[in-house]
Amino acid sequence: MYFITISEMLGTNGEKIARQVAGKMNYRFYGEDELSGAAHQMGFLTDLGKLDEKGPTFLEKLFSEKPKLYLDRIQSVIYELAQKGDALFFGRGSQLLLQSFGCAFHVLVTGSMERRIERILQERGVGREIAEKMIQKADHDKRGFFRFAFNEDWLNPHLYDLILNTDKLSIDSAVEMVVAAAKSSEIKACGVDSVILLGKLSLHRKAESALLEAGLMTPYLFVSVEDPDSVRLYGLVDSLEEKERVAKVIKGIKEIKKITNDLAVSRAYD
Repeated sequence: MYFITISEMLGTNGEKIARQVAGKMNYRFYGEDELSGAAHQMGFLTDLGKLDEKGPTFLEKLFSEKPKLYLDRIQSVIYELAQKGDALFFGRGSQLLLQSFGCAFHVLVTGSMERRIERILQERGVGREIAEKMIQKADHDKRGFFRFAFNEDWLNPHLYDLILNTDKLSIDSAVEMVVAAAKSSEIKACGVDSVILLGKLSLHRKAESALLEAGLMTPYLFVSVEDPDSVRLYGLVDSLEEKERVAKVIKGIKEIKKITNDLAVSRAYD
């Protein structure tokens, strides 16, 4: 199986290119709507999409764990969908989540500010001032999201295998270039080890989000996925009751068959 991730700067035709590439490659396409639909099917709450590609505000980071909860959920969804095989992921940090997989091909679609503004004017029917503000806000939000989620600059060229400037490229030309590059012999199919790793990564995010939702995740509580169905808990908790509560939450995740509970009770609370 193979993966393609396509990220865009607003106003570069990135989503149109991504959808056409998925069609030509006969890959499943996963954009915002498709990821949200998959999240519902997996039993996640309906608020998954609220995170979007935006960094949380200072107050959200200071007073709430919800941004981290949403982040864990969306990452778990992407890892789980990736296990199903040939897929194209559009945005949502997929280029970072699948960065270590040799079977993944990462594309960034860019363009000049002037050409991006022209496209927004044509597509959205807004004035130039609004179009420029829309682009600036989209770039700012994505920059914040990647800093928060990955501590990374989303425009770092080393994250991508192919960078397309669509100022002069038509959608069809861009699609042909991506398809040709993605089919190159250098892109090797994912092996069994990659599938196992995806399962473990998905499970790790599920465990973290379950603990966050229960209000039990702390800087001193750690989760390790030993096997695709086994989890180890370690670190410090305040009491034996909290230790049991943590284990109970993890047991509620259907994929987990075995739990090793090595949590220690902090002596500060003896």
